[in-house]
Amino acid sequence: RILFLSFCLTTLWEYAVFHFAENCPVHIPLSRCSFGGRFYSLEDTWHPDLGEPFGVMHCVKCYCETQRGRKGKVLGKVSCKNVKRDCPEPSCDAPVLLPGQCCKTCPKGDVDRKQVEAMFDGFEYFQEKEKEDDLHKTYNDRSYLSSEDISPGESRTDFVAVLTGVTDSWLPSSSGVARARFSLTRTSLTFSITYQRIGRPSRVVFLDSDGNTAFEYKTPKGDSDMICGVWKNLPQSHVRQLQAEQLRVTMTTATGRREVIEGKIIKHRALFAETFSSTLTSEEEHSGMGGIAMLTLSDTENNLHFVLILQGLIQHRERDSPLVPIQVRLQYRQHVLREIHANVTAYDTDFAEVLTDLNSRELFWLSRGQLVITVETEVQDPRHISGFITGRKSCDTIQSVMSSGDALTPGKTGGVGSAFFHLHDNGTLDYQVQLVGASSEVMGLTIELKPRRRSKRSVLYDLTPEFDRPSGRAAGSWSRVEARHIHMLLQNELFINVATAHSQEGELRGQIKGLLYSGLEAPRHEIPVPLAGQFVAPPVLTSAGGHAWVSVDERCHLHYEIVVAGLSKADDLTVNAHLHGLAEIGELDERSTNHKRLLTGFYGSQAQGVLKDISVELLRHLDRGTAFIQVSTKVNTRGEIRGRVHVPNNCEFRTKGEVELAEFDDLFVRDPEELKKDPHTCFFETQHHAHGSLWTPNYNHCFTCSCQKRTVICDPVICPVLTCSRTIQPDDKCCPMCVERKNPKEMKTPERLDEHPEGCYFEGDQKMHAPGSTWHPFVPPFGYIKCALCTCKGATGEVHCEKVMCPGLTCSRPVRRSPSDCCKECPEEDNPPLEHADMMQADGTSHCKFGKNFYQNSDNWHPRVPLMGEMKCITCWCDVSITESQCQKKQCPVLTCSNITRREGMCCPECQGDKHTHTHTYIHTHTHHAP
Repeated sequence: RILFLSFCLTTLWEYAVFHFAENCPVHIPLSRCSFGGRFYSLEDTWHPDLGEPFGVMHCVKCYCETQRGRKGKVLGKVSCKNVKRDCPEPSCDAPVLLPGQCCKTCPKGDVDRKQVEAMFDGFEYFQEKEKEDDLHKTYNDRSYLSSEDISPGESRTDFVAVLTGVTDSWLPSSSGVARARFSLTRTSLTFSITYQRIGRPSRVVFLDSDGNTAFEYKTPKGDSDMICGVWKNLPQSHVRQLQAEQLRVTMTTATGRREVIEGKIIKHRALFAETFSSTLTSEEEHSGMGGIAMLTLSDTENNLHFVLILQGLIQHRERDSPLVPIQVRLQYRQHVLREIHANVTAYDTDFAEVLTDLNSRELFWLSRGQLVITVETEVQDPRHISGFITGRKSCDTIQSVMSSGDALTPGKTGGVGSAFFHLHDNGTLDYQVQLVGASSEVMGLTIELKPRRRSKRSVLYDLTPEFDRPSGRAAGSWSRVEARHIHMLLQNELFINVATAHSQEGELRGQIKGLLYSGLEAPRHEIPVPLAGQFVAPPVLTSAGGHAWVSVDERCHLHYEIVVAGLSKADDLTVNAHLHGLAEIGELDERSTNHKRLLTGFYGSQAQGVLKDISVELLRHLDRGTAFIQVSTKVNTRGEIRGRVHVPNNCEFRTKGEVELAEFDDLFVRDPEELKKDPHTCFFETQHHAHGSLWTPNYNHCFTCSCQKRTVICDPVICPVLTCSRTIQPDDKCCPMCVERKNPKEMKTPERLDEHPEGCYFEGDQKMHAPGSTWHPFVPPFGYIKCALCTCKGATGEVHCEKVMCPGLTCSRPVRRSPSDCCKECPEEDNPPLEHADMMQADGTSHCKFGKNFYQNSDNWHPRVPLMGEMKCITCWCDVSITESQCQKKQCPVLTCSNITRREGMCCPECQGDKHTHTHTYIHTHTHHAP
């Protein structure tokens, strides 16, 4: 304990504050790092975010470094340091400090700017916060949102691979061909794989540059020719190999004759524009030949651009020739429509060409998936491969959220429309649409182009005949989609518009766009839950709308995906989503006790995740349809949009312990016989305990024990100092807890201790905590951390943990009174007591306590943060009228100039050489209760 406390300013700041400052921390594998409730891969770097009013520490750099255990097991450890001393020396005479950066740069010096960017190359998360979401522009600003307009958090890099049979082995090669498309977003790699002439693969294996297995994905059983998956948390070393085109992917079948196909993962500029594709196979058995074609239409003319990637088409005896002639044919059935002759090299068989001026028949056959592209070598023993051309296939979901904020004439109605689509190979487009909360009767439902003028809409397809007004739904198929419109659909260039009696040009409107596959078990094949302002209590007339897919898996974990649209630029981009369970079945009674759980906070237009530690009560509400998802913003903190959720499940019949422990199944071995074989387990009180597990011993329930590699460490529970006037001592608890006094006028029912029976589940000690209770977090193997304090926020089920801030001391020789104390203090003789008269004021407490320092009324001070020292841009003060200390960050005006700088020692950025104007500012004030 003493050894740990000696470096608490670093390790505790890294672990206790950030790891326990989130509402529902979850266990992560040892080969990653957890910091601030977020997960980081090995070798990741980032800026820590202390939250308001402190914000992002741009001059502190944290790093997830690799460590190896005794038996070579890879572990992740977080280390942070102040990097200001590492800033490069600017070459100019008058360097400036730009907002959001730590190092000064030259105003127009590209060299220094590149040095700083290289230094902060890995800080993706915090850079994303500073971008503006393109959905928050006015109609005239945004034109239409093309596929280049990617909102924050959605930045991605695409890759492709052609998988064919191995030809350099003595075993017979495979006839199978697969086309794999990959999308890298931060540290997750999603993949969509289609295959032909091979049985269902049993696994997909990624190989690193040395040929070792980097990741293996077991494919689920099924009869589909599509495989969807996600490789999560790629280490930075594998991200670099992926970017350098050094990774390979293989697929293996398990039934019948074992077949293996493989290919190299590469970048390709054609992926961005691709809207049609073809997988090219050979009729020859065990040929090892294959290829893909990536195609797209010109934006203004009927020209078909295509790129071919070929494998195995050139035989070994032909490799000596510098050029190999090929013939490319575009066919309808057996009729040759177009023919191209060209040469390719034996070692670079990629080929690109343009078929100009497709006529109406060719475009019709293209839209129906009836055109065939054939590639044949023009040699003595010709070989050929061919395939049908269809719309681009992927695991992504084509969907749209229709909101009043995105209408041609933006408004705030609180209504929403939700739609999702499926494009078949024959060009048929299936759709399902749901509308709720429209201000008047729906008169029209149409799929449209971007209008050239505000008053000139371009309608492609009318869905109104299929719209059922009583249910607010439309379902059907658009069977005559033209090739041009398929191209625009897959380029995110189409819109869906809802006209009403009061808004005949359109009350709701949304862009039809692809939603990247997430790997979650959310049922995207079903119509999502609409989220509307009309469902909030009381209803909110908002410009925003949204929808969500929600499911509960067999382990009673909740999978969710949320998409939001229509927020105005004035609205805060920070969006919080909560899942609520209602206390009464079948009605939205706001007076009842709500079981509220935070799902996530996100930036931009979408969020997704898994909620694991769900109470049985909340699962029961999901099963009965008395739960709802709510999204709130800074403008509407009590809810911007909401939707009712009904997810049938049988989790109600499982015990609370089973639900809470489900997420630890991957870490802890439950079988006692297996535990005995593990050399790291502990034997205590006649039971075996897994390494890393926590439990309450039988001999004293006011201790917490943990197993750390065959060593049992038991710590007494440390009770926090309570500041309330009324306390109780529950029989089953070690520490007393506060009982809140309520104004009799505000009390609608008698006060009961079990008013919020759910409380909070805290993963640090793996225990349920009563509403309103406070405790010191437990950190194995260090025990209870007195430098942090956690609180259960009652019915919300949220846990809030804060670091105890040590005050600045005026004495020359501060001391730590006890080895377990967090902060040092001045000795008694150096710390004059408060005057007796000040302590005995008739109207109560006349001082505030911040950390372990007492401050007189109206005193002010700057708080201190480890590694950064005194935060001069944040001021705290004592207000005895409310017996609280408050802290506020200096309010900076919003600058409208283009050339912004920040001088050293100044808290706010300034306009350089311009007179600046500013708009409103947000006041960030945080209150700290005094004891």
